[in-house]
Amino acid sequence: MQAKSKSVVVTGATSGIGYSVCELLLQNGFKVIGVGRSKENCEAAGKRLIEKCPEGEIVFFYGDMVHRQEVFRIASDIRQHLHESSNDELYALINNAGCVRSKYMTSNEGYEHQFALNHLAGFILTHELLPFLIRAKGRILFTSSASHKMMRMRWKDLMFEKGYNPLLAYKQSKLCNMLFAYSLNEMYRDKGIAAYGVDPGLVNTSIGNKNTGLIVDLVWSIRRRFGVSPDEPAKTYLMLCTADTPPKELYFKSLKPARYSSQVNKENADRLLAISEQLCNIRFGCPKS
Repeated sequence: MQAKSKSVVVTGATSGIGYSVCELLLQNGFKVIGVGRSKENCEAAGKRLIEKCPEGEIVFFYGDMVHRQEVFRIASDIRQHLHESSNDELYALINNAGCVRSKYMTSNEGYEHQFALNHLAGFILTHELLPFLIRAKGRILFTSSASHKMMRMRWKDLMFEKGYNPLLAYKQSKLCNMLFAYSLNEMYRDKGIAAYGVDPGLVNTSIGNKNTGLIVDLVWSIRRRFGVSPDEPAKTYLMLCTADTPPKELYFKSLKPARYSSQVNKENADRLLAISEQLCNIRFGCPKS
């Protein structure tokens, strides 16, 4: 299959890493389906991308993916689009949307924001688009972080209701990304699916300046200056999407396989899968067709 006939979904696509990934994909002939939080951001990003890649094909869908029902709605719109324009096939899903929160905040369903957006949004979207990915023997990528190596799952209080710690909540959400990628490979590798966690490293983006308190905003404004351009980690996402044979490793940084936490194992992956299915009211044995 030529790149020009391959559709790729990228969440968090209007800025930072997601935007740079979209640009690289368009430059390499992929059809891009971007997801952003607001109509205004999506329209602005789409305009800039087409100016840079006038021959590219990109469409945006928008919604606040911190809320479960918004993710289901976006997924439904994407399924319809794939049915109409891509022969019901999706070559890659890049679950990149994420957030940092300095105080305890919950979604409409009562789920802590970082757990809801950084993990559950990708969990739901993957389930809803899985039949399209299976048809294309597709790839599923998650924006994780080296910080997952410094965390154990807080099974007795996943939402940090008792003593909120924003940094620990973020680290746990990145560990969730790795555990879910592990589960997907266990369940669907024999159907041609390949799932990965990507560590972008320290990147100069605005993730720590969105809906955060004064202290977090200030710290991140200083720290981000030492980060690389989003264009650098975007190369790893492109590599995983363009490799003729899907790499067998689970975790990548700077175009190469990297070591990941010993906490990324079958026991933890199975436990998180069961809990997430219950929270989202879905079953991965029964993906939508």
